[in-house]
Amino acid sequence: MSNDEISSCASNDIRFVLVRTSHPGNIGAAARAIRTMGFARLALVAPHRFPHPDAVAMASGATGVLDDATVTPTLVDAVSDCTLVLGCTARARAVQLEELSPREAASRALAASAHGPVAIVFGNERTGLENDELMSCHAAVRIPSVEDFPSLNLAQAVQVLAYELRRTMLEGAPQSAGEAKSDPPATAEQLEHLFGHLAQMLDDIDFHKGRSPVTIMKRLRRLFLHAALDQREVRILRGIFDDAQRMARLAKTTDRSP
Repeated sequence: MSNDEISSCASNDIRFVLVRTSHPGNIGAAARAIRTMGFARLALVAPHRFPHPDAVAMASGATGVLDDATVTPTLVDAVSDCTLVLGCTARARAVQLEELSPREAASRALAASAHGPVAIVFGNERTGLENDELMSCHAAVRIPSVEDFPSLNLAQAVQVLAYELRRTMLEGAPQSAGEAKSDPPATAEQLEHLFGHLAQMLDDIDFHKGRSPVTIMKRLRRLFLHAALDQREVRILRGIFDDAQRMARLAKTTDRSP
């Protein structure tokens, strides 16, 4: 397969996701930014105004990207089928995520795209991604801008990531690190169901005992996201959670027995 064929296949599985975008012109400028680097998949989460003439004007010919853009009410809906979700942020957050440079993110994204869709997520122009939105991401991406003036325009940030992806594709298809897994990676939707099941199981077995469930779940989310679980591993873990819940119910029934 030629580099052009590899690039075409990979670009079809890379999705740029804009969350709560305030200005429609920024949507158009982002569409132009990804189109110049060979990408076409744009997803919009609860945009303030779209469709809009300003988006078309700023797309400057990349109207096909706008025409094919998907619009969803939540980030979870936009990335549910993705096997890797990378959230771009301009500053350190309370959510503890592995932090990648744009170049590292590009390599990770292209390796993951061999197994399914990948999302690169950008937040609102003024506030960026909220903490709960970052919690839906597997890792954070930070562009190393200067500390006293760190914020890039939304389309500029999109351009940086699109360029790094393009550059990495042209250098050759990346190889996945570590031992190859025979099962496909877990999707974002499957992982969210896993985390919900985990949280319920911890409650059922009275794990917290006065400790903060929120803090525990943040740490466990980070642990499982770092493990890059495949679909079989998710099924195994959920089977363990089911057994733990069954034993907890049995113990409660025994305690109530005369």
